[in-house]
Amino acid sequence: MGLISLVNLAFELLSWLIIARCILSFVRHNPYQPVIKVIYDITEPILGFFRRLMPSTGMIDFSPLVALLAIILAKSIVIRLLVLVMY
Repeated sequence: MGLISLVNLAFELLSWLIIARCILSFVRHNPYQPVIKVIYDITEPILGFFRRLMPSTGMIDFSPLVALLAIILAKSIVIRLLVLVMY
């Protein structure tokens, strides 16, 4: 597996973890269950960063949407830079 594929996989995994975190917000769950704790531990630094940047909108949290858009942008930039450096 090449470096570009590995970086792409990491960004995709992070995106899916954020989506899973959004789904978890709609169902009752035990935040201390190991798999759910890992999801929270990985996604909270990213979502917390965007929550601090964005104004409060009441009950709707737009930080996952903004985080996903930022991840898509970062993925595109990082992969293009890797392609330029490697080839």
